[in-house]
Amino acid sequence: MIKFEHIRKCALFTGAFFLSGILFSQKNILELLPGSEKIYYDKKSGLHRLVGSVSFNYQGNTMFCDSAHYREKNKIVRAYGKVQIRKGDINLFCDSLYYNGSLKYAKLWGHVRVRDSEYKITTDSLDYDAKNGKAIYRRNGTIESIVSDEKITSRTGYFYPNKGSFFFSGNVNYKKEKLAITTDTLQFSYEKQTSYFYGPTKIINDTVTILCKKGWYNSEKKEGVLYKQAEIIQKSSLIRGDTLYYNGAKQAYEGKGNVFYKDYDQNLVFQGNRGYSSNEKHYAYLTGKALAFKVKDKDTIFIHADTLHLIKDTLNRTQEIKGNRNVMIYNKSIQCIADSGYYLPNEDMLFLRSKPIVWAQNTELKGTKMDIFLKDTLVDKILISGNSNAIMEVDSGNFYNQIAGKEIVALFENNELVRTDVQGNAHTIYFPEETSKSDSIFEKKRIGMNRVIASDLRIYLDSGEVKGITYFDKPDGIFYPMDQINPEEQFINGFILYPALRPKSPLDLIK
Repeated sequence: MIKFEHIRKCALFTGAFFLSGILFSQKNILELLPGSEKIYYDKKSGLHRLVGSVSFNYQGNTMFCDSAHYREKNKIVRAYGKVQIRKGDINLFCDSLYYNGSLKYAKLWGHVRVRDSEYKITTDSLDYDAKNGKAIYRRNGTIESIVSDEKITSRTGYFYPNKGSFFFSGNVNYKKEKLAITTDTLQFSYEKQTSYFYGPTKIINDTVTILCKKGWYNSEKKEGVLYKQAEIIQKSSLIRGDTLYYNGAKQAYEGKGNVFYKDYDQNLVFQGNRGYSSNEKHYAYLTGKALAFKVKDKDTIFIHADTLHLIKDTLNRTQEIKGNRNVMIYNKSIQCIADSGYYLPNEDMLFLRSKPIVWAQNTELKGTKMDIFLKDTLVDKILISGNSNAIMEVDSGNFYNQIAGKEIVALFENNELVRTDVQGNAHTIYFPEETSKSDSIFEKKRIGMNRVIASDLRIYLDSGEVKGITYFDKPDGIFYPMDQINPEEQFINGFILYPALRPKSPLDLIK
């Protein structure tokens, strides 16, 4: 995260300059130094006029100029031409100067430069109001280090030495080594050790870029808040939000309003109304229309829940995404709902718990819990445990091929269910079809209903149609012609479908 200690040091220089006593002390006598060429005095007006290589001491400062006017009664000094004021290691230069000792107010014009052994200020004009403790430049100024590449420029600058604060406004640009800040207004409070920035702001260093419309950062506590279209962009991640809070000591982020986070290394994206992440705890969460998605070559898998919990490893790579309440999952291969579940992005595995339902093409699968194995977001295998069943719609809902048992292993190819291994109380009901040819036209029609019950079954399918069955013990089976089907045996126990609950698109997850 960005640190603002450099700006604080820059502020200390500006404060030291004005607090040092330049143009302000208790000594009010103007002392002409040797080398000054001429001095004129108008008794009526009380004006002292000094001309030609003028040098004098006034109020604790040594001043040089081409000419000067001094009104002793009003304590007013005007200096013209190559003006220089010196005190200690601080030097001030300008083309002309006005100083009112009674009001403790100074005005400097033309090529104004202030410098000490480390920093210098350059501007077109500078005002200093000692009574109110502030200095101002209004027509473009630059503060830069003499010993490094640190530099800040702005149209206007305000300094409050007594309070230890300042702010710059209008095209503010700050640079120091690999740190760069551009903003409309930059304010620093030394007492609070806090920097404030207003208007569109961009902060860049070698590891992070920050964008926002408003914000603050406390360099002592190493924490800050970014407001309005806030973004923190790093090499491997991006985080956005209406408001972003950062705690450097705990390496924690908190976002409120339209929170968005992307992990480029893992191709993971998270979004929600509120989010929190801690590198120290290796943990994060999202809530409020929370959505996570994994971008893969062939498809993208979307995961929604009331709250999403992210468990990270010691390198803060997401290892597990847990969903609590109202879990919904969508991709082109499968769509799922459950009360809870979790996803392992690195292993491409989904675990659904508590009343899960999975849809794959024309198949609806249910059970007490499901373990789903993916290959690049394509379904490879589903393990269904507890009151398991698979129902396949055929002939546009006129008939349903059905499989039930204690446990089902469902195998897929190209997102299509091609085989089921049913273990324990295996039960299948299906409607075989017959193909006939008439005048070079092939016709298919249902010939009846098969009901098979066994301890274990292996069923081969194609487009939801049963193509073969392997029995592992003596089955109990019966076939009914279409006109002799017993309605009581047409469905497995607990037959029910939930097509209205099936997500139709990623947008359905966060409606």
